[in-house]
Amino acid sequence: MSRLAASLVALIASIILLISGNAFLMTLLGLRLSHEGLTTTVIGWIMVCYSVGFVAGTLFAERVVERVGHIRAFAVFATVLAVSIQIYPLAVNAPLWAALRALGGFAMAGLMIVMESWFSSRASNDNRARLFAVYQVVFFLSTASGQLLINIGETDAVFPFTLAAILVGLAVIPLSLTRMHAPPIEGAERLSLIALYRISPVGVSGSLIAGLLISAFYAMAPVYADRIGLPTNRVSLFMASAIVGAMVLAWPVGRLCDRFNRRRVLMAVLAVAAAASIAIPLMGSEHPRLLIAVVGLYMGLSAALYPVSVAITNDQMPTHRITAASTTLLLSYGIGSCIGPIVAASVMDEFGPNGLFFTNTGFLLLLAIYLLYRLQRRADVPEDERVDYYTTSPHGGYGLYEIDPRNTEFSRAKETPGQAGLRIGRMVLGAAGRAQSAVRRP
Repeated sequence: MSRLAASLVALIASIILLISGNAFLMTLLGLRLSHEGLTTTVIGWIMVCYSVGFVAGTLFAERVVERVGHIRAFAVFATVLAVSIQIYPLAVNAPLWAALRALGGFAMAGLMIVMESWFSSRASNDNRARLFAVYQVVFFLSTASGQLLINIGETDAVFPFTLAAILVGLAVIPLSLTRMHAPPIEGAERLSLIALYRISPVGVSGSLIAGLLISAFYAMAPVYADRIGLPTNRVSLFMASAIVGAMVLAWPVGRLCDRFNRRRVLMAVLAVAAAASIAIPLMGSEHPRLLIAVVGLYMGLSAALYPVSVAITNDQMPTHRITAASTTLLLSYGIGSCIGPIVAASVMDEFGPNGLFFTNTGFLLLLAIYLLYRLQRRADVPEDERVDYYTTSPHGGYGLYEIDPRNTEFSRAKETPGQAGLRIGRMVLGAAGRAQSAVRRP
């Protein structure tokens, strides 16, 4: 494992630099737009363009990787992202910034495809659970550290944008110097959203609401914090607490999901998250420490919605279809992420900054009502038929789902090139047949 870890140092260094720079940019843009006096609706439309670009990137950026290879593709996408960051302070123009956000989302999706496929290529049956966990921890810590960089300078200056661009540019160096062989790109098996909804309506709905909540928060929370009067250093802690909350609560929620009925655990998560969401506007800036703690609780539980939804869905799936189901849940999440900021921004224009959490409370209650309905319509999956729970993040591409420890078809350990060719051939030939094999459990 130590040799494997050494071989991954360059890749992990690139991940840390890239994710930190991108997370920093997200908060920086929200604050800068708020300081410019744009309406929250306009800010919402600008920020949601990132999600639109990212979804498009997960569908089309893979072609660039196939065409020029991993390292060249990574350099291209990182350069596009770094240049787009440098353009922001040159002209504060809503259509221009919306286009830059979409371009940045597309580039970031391509970067994630490269990194995650490379990361998963180092996995074997013996180490993939540990690699899966390491990636999640690195991702969360990098995102949290990126939020703290907002204290580095005034958001109205050029320097913070330059710093974000530098971090993204530096991410190219470790990966470009690596001696690891580039992995092959293997197209992910797909399952239509309608077909998966028929199998697991709660899983698809939960992923959709998770996308709505999380994208609305990350796009509009800096605007909320700025307009209730939090100073910049408090804004950074406000945003970082959301990431820390997701990390801290991931383990206890996972334990509950393995010990108790998962749909009822989801109901409890929704109830507590809704209570925390409605409590946040009541605190405002008068109790900043308590506000930051409650935001951590709220976002920790909101972030848990996605992995719980994945676990509920996988309980309904044949083991060989877990990867296909996971990629479709990402699509559901992506659709939600394209809707959340727009809805939240519109409500904030009508009711002020607190409209963000009024909106998110409404989303949580809507899912809770639907879950109550589904509990009456379908029996729970027996305990002995449930798969293991693993914390998953929806903020990447499709590359990691092959090494999800629940994917029992993973068999890369000690395979020869000939066996690898047979495996890829079976994946291609079997995809069409397996696409028809999903059945609804009673």
